[in-house]
Amino acid sequence: MWSLFPALLMGWSLGANDAANVFGLGVAVRAVRYWTAVCLTATAALLGAYLSGAAGMATYTALASQGLRSSFCVALAAGLTVTVMTWRGLPVSTTQAAVGAILGVALATGREVEWGVLMRVVLSWITSPVAALAIAYVLHRVVSPLVERKLAGLLWYDRTMRLGIIVIGIWGAYALGANNVANVTGVYVGAGVLSVPVAALVGGASIALGVLTFSRPVMETVGERLVSLGTWPALLAVTAQATVLQAFSLIGVPVSASQAVVGAVVGIGLVKGVAAVNVRQLVAIFAGWVLTPLGAGVVGYLLWLGVGRFLPG
Repeated sequence: MWSLFPALLMGWSLGANDAANVFGLGVAVRAVRYWTAVCLTATAALLGAYLSGAAGMATYTALASQGLRSSFCVALAAGLTVTVMTWRGLPVSTTQAAVGAILGVALATGREVEWGVLMRVVLSWITSPVAALAIAYVLHRVVSPLVERKLAGLLWYDRTMRLGIIVIGIWGAYALGANNVANVTGVYVGAGVLSVPVAALVGGASIALGVLTFSRPVMETVGERLVSLGTWPALLAVTAQATVLQAFSLIGVPVSASQAVVGAVVGIGLVKGVAAVNVRQLVAIFAGWVLTPLGAGVVGYLLWLGVGRFLPG
């Protein structure tokens, strides 16, 4: 059981960091209350992890072979890195943290890395935010004028938009659990420590706990500090993010919910004009994306040298 502690930490930090990517915008525009949002996110993410999380675990299993000790170091390095970024209020990529930690431990242990799998994952770090940006931009540019001309001002318009944010948010939370549970317990499946159903359940439960206990700081960053959005643009942004997460879940590539939602929010902002985007906050988020895999890799490398090789198993 001691070996699963880092996985629980990683899941907790993932939930705390990534809940903002699902309902941060909805909370910011007052479409849903904070505690309602986190309860919906926790429940849907757990279901997504358990019912649809197997494909992403297969990708991490193929990336590099794992044992009990290396799995411990990978999960602990990734969990510590994401926890620090969450404490700083930055939406970062848990996928980048997991991959960085895997590479750091592989370098320390001399394990072989499947570079083809790595390139596919790294490519997703670029394509997922760009795809979310493009989807949100096109939706806002093409659909918004029609909606605002035909429906704005009607009594049920705002209520319908708020309901839409909640429904899409639940879908996004499900996709988050399905896509990102591999970041939590995928290495344990590769090491033969956990079966896929148990890994999905443990990972999903720890993600849900993180959502419920410490998701407010990052939710404020995503929802309020990057771009000021109204109810309809917020709905378009969460739709773009959920679409990207679901698409990558189907092909079994874990991607960053943080990168997807930031890309979507920036896409909405670009329709309003570059001046609408908080460039300083965006640069801080980009810096977090660069530092996350590097930091997790260094921490994983040092953990193996200082602790991992002396562990039992």
